[in-house]
Amino acid sequence: MRTVEIGDMPVGDGHPPRVMGVLNMSVESNYDPSVHGGVSEAVRHVEEEMVPEGADIIDIGLQSANPKNDWLPAEVERDRLAKALAVVDEVDADVAFSIETRYASVAEEAIKGGFDLVNDVCGFADPEMPEVCEEYDIPVVKMASPPDIKKPGHLKTIDDIFEALRRGGFTDKTILDPAFGGWYDERTFEDNWELFRRLREFRAFGRPILTATNREDFLGDLAGRPETEDQLPVSLAAATMEVERGAHIVRTHDIAETKDVVQVAHALGDNRELREEPSVVELRNVTGRELERTVSLRENTTGRNASASLFFQIGDLDETTEAALRQWADRHDLPLAVDPGADAFLSGTAGRLRDAVADVDGEARETLAPILGTVRSALERHDADPGN
Repeated sequence: MRTVEIGDMPVGDGHPPRVMGVLNMSVESNYDPSVHGGVSEAVRHVEEEMVPEGADIIDIGLQSANPKNDWLPAEVERDRLAKALAVVDEVDADVAFSIETRYASVAEEAIKGGFDLVNDVCGFADPEMPEVCEEYDIPVVKMASPPDIKKPGHLKTIDDIFEALRRGGFTDKTILDPAFGGWYDERTFEDNWELFRRLREFRAFGRPILTATNREDFLGDLAGRPETEDQLPVSLAAATMEVERGAHIVRTHDIAETKDVVQVAHALGDNRELREEPSVVELRNVTGRELERTVSLRENTTGRNASASLFFQIGDLDETTEAALRQWADRHDLPLAVDPGADAFLSGTAGRLRDAVADVDGEARETLAPILGTVRSALERHDADPGN
């Protein structure tokens, strides 16, 4: 899993989940509490409310991405950007600023004016967006969308969403947003529920994940809460599960409450314990579909994938360690998926892994020590409680 720096704030496995608060400077926004059109009002709101409540990132929107509203061209966003830049300039607080835009030209002006992150709701539909972000070495959120600047999030199935994220590639500092919500008339609540249940599959990309489910109707429906103002409890329940399933940034209108629940979820979660040099993560409760998805995103695979019961994500591999890992996995027929520059994924049955860690020659034993140590710990846990 890559770590992405937003300003000087690391985002990814092994770091606290970050809370992104929403500040809309667009009058057509559908959620009134987030709208602050004037510069002085917006500055006060950021300094006196959003930052004290725990926002790590302030996401400023220049137009509503809600499909019920008319699409606005880049010229309108550029006209509105002046106010957003004034807010960034005047705020005196330790917080990162994100610009929500689908236009590379707007993103470039925002970056030059001090923004730390680009939130692209059209997922590189503007082909110049990744080029701009790479030129300025700025992280970018890529939301799953078709290649149409006017149709953010217009996707139905999880396979459509995976394909959209793959399309157009990534920058070195790309964060992924699977695009929860009612972006598209044909996407049902059931589609969003399925997407939520399978959120962990997006970890297969090896990149940080942003989720934005705050006060979404597909959550309210589960509890009989159709009105937006009644959907805070279901949003907080979802945020807890999002962190447990791999979210690194949670976007919200309810900062203080969300900050509390993601801190608890992070502190009490146990599915991503990190080791150093290389970093090794045991992934627990992995489904067959998740493993299948992970392997499909890697060109180089060895071993069989059937009947695996323990799963590990391995990052920061140097060439020597990667070569030793490949040889060891191949010799013991352990499923291994790895691409240069991305995390590796190792899996296997408890029995096969137990035999493998007992059969490592001297030089490889030293090279693979962090990996072998994590595998042994996982086997001890598995032996003590095979059902967990």
